[in-house]
Amino acid sequence: MDLPVKDQALKCCKVLDIAGIIWESVEVNANMSELLEKINSPEDLKKLSLSELKELAAELRELVVDVVSAHEGHLAPNLGAVELTLALHYVFDSPRDKLIWDVGHQAYIHKIITGRRDRFHTIRKLGGLSGFLSREESPHDIFGAGHASTSLAAALGIATARDLKGEDFNVIAIIGDGALTGGMALEAFNQIGYFGRRMIIILNDNKMSIAENVGALSKYLLRLKTSPVYNRLRDDLWELMGKLPGDYLPKRARLALHKIKSSLENLVVPTLLFEEMGYRYIGPVDGHNLELLIDTMKSTRGMKGPVLIHAITVKGKGYAPAEKNPEYFHGLGGFDKTSGKPLKKSDIPKYSEVFGKTLVELAERDEKIIGITAAMPLGTGLHHMRSRFPERFFDMGIAEQSAVTFAAGLTIEGYKPFVAIYSTFLQRAFDQIIHDVALQKLPVRIAIDRAGLVGEDGPTHHGAFDLSYLSLIPNMVVMAPRDEDELRDMILTALLYDKGPIAFRYPRGRGVGVNLKEEPQPIEIGRWELLKEGKDLAVLAVGTMVHPSLKAAERVERETGAKIAVINARFVKPLDEDMLTELYESGISCFITIEENALEGGFGTRVLAFLNTHNLLKETKVLNLGLPDRFVTHGKREELLDIVGLSEEKLAEKIKGFLSSPKVTIHAL
Repeated sequence: MDLPVKDQALKCCKVLDIAGIIWESVEVNANMSELLEKINSPEDLKKLSLSELKELAAELRELVVDVVSAHEGHLAPNLGAVELTLALHYVFDSPRDKLIWDVGHQAYIHKIITGRRDRFHTIRKLGGLSGFLSREESPHDIFGAGHASTSLAAALGIATARDLKGEDFNVIAIIGDGALTGGMALEAFNQIGYFGRRMIIILNDNKMSIAENVGALSKYLLRLKTSPVYNRLRDDLWELMGKLPGDYLPKRARLALHKIKSSLENLVVPTLLFEEMGYRYIGPVDGHNLELLIDTMKSTRGMKGPVLIHAITVKGKGYAPAEKNPEYFHGLGGFDKTSGKPLKKSDIPKYSEVFGKTLVELAERDEKIIGITAAMPLGTGLHHMRSRFPERFFDMGIAEQSAVTFAAGLTIEGYKPFVAIYSTFLQRAFDQIIHDVALQKLPVRIAIDRAGLVGEDGPTHHGAFDLSYLSLIPNMVVMAPRDEDELRDMILTALLYDKGPIAFRYPRGRGVGVNLKEEPQPIEIGRWELLKEGKDLAVLAVGTMVHPSLKAAERVERETGAKIAVINARFVKPLDEDMLTELYESGISCFITIEENALEGGFGTRVLAFLNTHNLLKETKVLNLGLPDRFVTHGKREELLDIVGLSEEKLAEKIKGFLSSPKVTIHAL
């Protein structure tokens, strides 16, 4: 019996993929000359044939693995975006056509083929290329991106300006790695459909953000890719492949059938959501099939209104260890290329590991403890909570605002949530901390990871402002541990505190190597710790600055004979006003505050305000040390601390100079 007409049409329309699939299976001649050395701009890319583009893709992957394995950086997201990036620059004319990248860590290939190949080995190094998009670095970097979910709103703004000026160029937003789970992206997605501007959105769908994607939208996208009818049609294609020669249909016929195929697929693949919102939905398409990507982009660049191209990619594509464990290989330090194992090992735990394991330890005893993160379970150490208590672990996706308010809701019903978010990303939840948490005096515990200078990730990721913006909020308690052992104490302190929100900030990387107590101990709220007595000068150091300040003070004492008191000012809010008063009354008239935070509005400002309020500044000289009023570049953390004057050596120089300075109040870098 003959197949129904619809079934025959569906089978026939699949023929168009045959040539592309066969082409993908052809091995590239391994003896061809390296193409990468010839690529100095997108124009060079346009001169290549399809087979050469495929060879170039392999060379690009090899280069990225070589550089990241020797140093550090974002590996898996860039390996997954190779073909997508090549197709974009092959079809469009950057920088005249505007490529706006979301989550800049997927743009290494973009950097390499836009004139930065010779400097790619400097990526994330002091004085080298940024690990993210930077307008200062290249005219091809249209919009700076280090945080997620920004591309759609920026692209809409650019497209609107284009239309207002009566100009004609393409605007393409490339969003991926879970950025579409962010509230800002969803807001812009809604507006793009409403305004109807001509623009293209490339959804780089690798089913991942940094960890596995979460949320209803990710499930919807998964449904698009796994429709049973759609996959039965795909199986039929393979059946036909064995019956038709590779050149059975000319390219023109295949392209025509491709359009028919797309129309018929829309009958069985649920794309109604996008189309009802005003988008022309194209996909899902294979994000590693260069021929298909190029054809798709060429056919959509002239369409009116917004177009969404749904490209399916594999995070870590082409490097087996990264494909197997894309979360671990998202961003990492140096590693052995063959095994994928890290090059450096240390017995000193990372702060995030101390936090994650301590929280599990406390959660064993208290069933009300909840762990919440915003797409960073591994980075924050909450993967331990995910493994041990999956029912009490919640990944909110790249949605810091929702994470904080979600935690506020949990406290209403008696739970004890710990929200673990990087300092730079917590900035996005500023209003929620004020309105939803602090105003209602809800005991949300905020674990601020990556506080201070984070090193190679640079200015988009430095946690330079949290002490300032949290300290100005009423009802907020703000802490900073001097080492990994005190971090454990602060986690317990936060658990026991129920009068309002409480936050504790700690740096990226490993601790200082102190022994951890068997059991954490609670700290009295607002009580500082006198580490070293002295009569000539008091150094008030916060968090990461405590140990280098102590060493710097001891060095100055040996060189000058001065007696310097060193205080672990572990509470930025509330200040230990009793200890401040006692230090003044003991005869100390020189104070230095040291913090790895912006000087403006930080800990030092609060100390100055206290001294001024109590009319003590007339008889006291004060030096505030902290991060400067500028965005600090990228590089190794030790290099950056020296540049901003917060290394042990620079601190010693400033302490010595201050001892001999006139009695004035100094607000310095």
